[in-house]
Amino acid sequence: MSTNKSNVTPMMAQFLEIKAEHPDALLFYRMGDFYEMFFDDAVAAAEALDIALTKRGKHDGEDIPMCGVPHHAAEGYFLTLIRKGFRVAVCEQMESPAEAKKRGYKSVVKREVVRLVTPGTLTEDSLLDARRHNFLAAYAVIRDQGALAWVDISTGAFHVMPCSGAQLGPELARLTPREVIVVDGSDTHWAETVSENGATLTTLGASAFDSTSGEKRLCSLYKVGSLDAFGGFSRVEISAMSAVAEYLDITQRGNLPLLRPPVQEGQSAAMQIDGATRRSLELTQAMAGGKQGSLLHCIDRTVTAGGARLLERRLSSPSCALPVIHARLDCVEYLTKNTQLTADIRDQLRQVHDLDRALSRLALDRGGPRDMAAIRNTLGQADRLAQVIPAGLPDTLATAARDLTGHDDLLDLLDNALIAEPPLLSRDGGFIAPGYDAELDEVRKLRDEGRSVIAAMQAQFIELSGIASLKIKHNNVLGYFIETTATHAEKMLAAPLNETFIHRQTTANQVRFTTVELSEIETRILNAGGRALEIEKRLYSSLTQAIVAQSGPLGTLARSLAEFDLTAALAHLAVAENWVRPTVDDSRAFAISGGRHPVVEAALQKAGQPFIANDCGLTEAPIWLLTGPNMAGKSTFLRQNALLAILAQMGGFVPAAAAHIGIVSQIFSRVGASDDLARGRSTFMVEMVETAAILNQADDRALVILDEIGRGTATYDGLSIAWATLEHLHDVNRCRALFATHYHEMSALSNKLDGVENATVTVKEWDGDVIFLHEVKRGTADRSYGVQVARLAGLPPAVVARAKVVLEALEQGERSGGTAQKALIDDLPLFSATPAPAPVQAKESKVEARLKDVLPDELTPKDALALIYELRGMV
Repeated sequence: MSTNKSNVTPMMAQFLEIKAEHPDALLFYRMGDFYEMFFDDAVAAAEALDIALTKRGKHDGEDIPMCGVPHHAAEGYFLTLIRKGFRVAVCEQMESPAEAKKRGYKSVVKREVVRLVTPGTLTEDSLLDARRHNFLAAYAVIRDQGALAWVDISTGAFHVMPCSGAQLGPELARLTPREVIVVDGSDTHWAETVSENGATLTTLGASAFDSTSGEKRLCSLYKVGSLDAFGGFSRVEISAMSAVAEYLDITQRGNLPLLRPPVQEGQSAAMQIDGATRRSLELTQAMAGGKQGSLLHCIDRTVTAGGARLLERRLSSPSCALPVIHARLDCVEYLTKNTQLTADIRDQLRQVHDLDRALSRLALDRGGPRDMAAIRNTLGQADRLAQVIPAGLPDTLATAARDLTGHDDLLDLLDNALIAEPPLLSRDGGFIAPGYDAELDEVRKLRDEGRSVIAAMQAQFIELSGIASLKIKHNNVLGYFIETTATHAEKMLAAPLNETFIHRQTTANQVRFTTVELSEIETRILNAGGRALEIEKRLYSSLTQAIVAQSGPLGTLARSLAEFDLTAALAHLAVAENWVRPTVDDSRAFAISGGRHPVVEAALQKAGQPFIANDCGLTEAPIWLLTGPNMAGKSTFLRQNALLAILAQMGGFVPAAAAHIGIVSQIFSRVGASDDLARGRSTFMVEMVETAAILNQADDRALVILDEIGRGTATYDGLSIAWATLEHLHDVNRCRALFATHYHEMSALSNKLDGVENATVTVKEWDGDVIFLHEVKRGTADRSYGVQVARLAGLPPAVVARAKVVLEALEQGERSGGTAQKALIDDLPLFSATPAPAPVQAKESKVEARLKDVLPDELTPKDALALIYELRGMV
């Protein structure tokens, strides 16, 4: 796109000048009630939004492409563009056309970019998921030390932690930020890590990451002389936080959001779970994409947006601190024993609004009277919640209960100032309650009485003219005017009425007049309406300042409400689903009695089927070698035990009869097959990369679940890799592990390694079919039943029969030795020469034979009952 401005209109010259300042964003250029885009921006936006591409004028002899969207509907278009990877620069009119004309007839309305819309800086309700955070992150490196800072400007949450390059991927998987900032020039190094976790990569200049100027920037942001009051931050942590602050200043054009003091986190405080494990366990997102089918979706019983976000944070970051875990479990246990209190708390919380996001929108001047009403209503609801909370709560809930009250001054202010149901936008007016401001009441009285004066004046003019159909109307062009038909107008244009009625306009069917008196009343009414809006605008600003001044206590209240919501939700879940409190301690114990997979159990319940609970004991022997056929439930068993550890250390009850879990520092999962074609990795390569990560990182507090290691290569290659992997877990990592395999030869390791015990998922074979019992017991499987499972899957009978022949030959050869095995394989007839076997005829049972002699229509009720007993006896 050429930027030659020598032969363009003043308006287009202004567009090109502003666009040059934001070359990497689509410029939404405000023109009246529309945002318009030109040149390449228009072409890209029209395609992305599926809207019409038109043209407006010429530039360098060529048509200027143009498209536009309505101002009032812009949020929906922002979301579409953000999801497709665009950034949007919002350019607003900073003055009215009338003000511009005062500078000269051809003066262009002043316009400025007031905001950059990017994935990590969204605040509008319509652009966000109310139940999930929207994080913006920044990663900094100084002399081989790294740090990650992240913020949700829609809630004000701000965190920072030390983070090595190797840990960046797992931490991004935990946080799932929408946008990650790195220093300019390092984007190629981190691009793959960021994109793997679904975030957009953004670069900033090195000055944004400078720790010295960054400290000054942060001190200015929080209006403090030193950051020491918030914690002892390293230089690299300050660098990461500085980049966040700088980026917010750029995108919000100086109108910074309310950020809470930064919270310093340590990696050792939370259970470490890498991205592959999170995907495998489907913690917050299902394999198919979306929340449906994930553990988060299954256990979420929260009734507030803040509680839902807190649940996701804790599920994504289970604690490793015993005091924290025990305090959370104490709270949940207290509410499970007080079910009526739990119900009362949940009933009160259902009326609570999203305090954090309403406060953030008001601070950024993107809110409205309804956000104020939401805060007012939430303050009132918090008072009512405090009234149902008894004494004697566990410490965490007791602290939260104290923070529910103490907001009386702000509540009284908002109660007195706002009507019950205010409009969405402050510019609409009418949201200030009568009696709050004397000047506003006086102006409103004049405005409202003016309407009755107009009605009285219309009656007066009807009487004066004798024209019953005469009306006083209003439009934005003429203001107030008198309207009558052309027939009646002749009378008004003639003496003596023409001395009172002044002709203004003639239309096809109507004639319009005014009078001196009507013009005077109009001026008074219009001034009153405009004055009322000005007063309400001033009052709105003062109320916003009063609310923002209480951002600290309001933020504390929001956290308290979320704590009550999450605790009550977990208690409600535990009672409804018969979950129990786990014993969590500093041992290496892992003893589960009657454990269940929460997501699978919920799905089976909907289908009316039971879930088979199973025990798992890794205390005596920390590694279980699990064998059994496909479809028997090995993967479910592996995953469910990992989920139980996560739920327990999150601070929730678990789906089991009993559970004793020693602190798990890390969870690693290698379950399921997948490839990564984009990076040229086969299924086996992906498997080996993930296995290598586990063996190189797992410590003696880790819980590892591995399924079918080595299956993607030749049999002996795979067996040797699986064998060596298990030995390494036992001898070097010394962790707790569940190791599922089809290599039955590995069961011999239980005789060689003290910490390995065999377990199997049981099945039953009946008339050539395999019946899955889904029960885990000590011991080994005698075979994998692969051919039977293939038959259940619907393979053609000829293929199944052929597979049985080959299997028998291979097994016979294996028993006879390798040479004999090869000879047997060579002697097998070609598959094409093998006729399709006749359908297997099942042997007729005694019950079937007896039923052939029964004539149902001839049976009396007594005979039918006797027949049932007879058949039951045969079974």
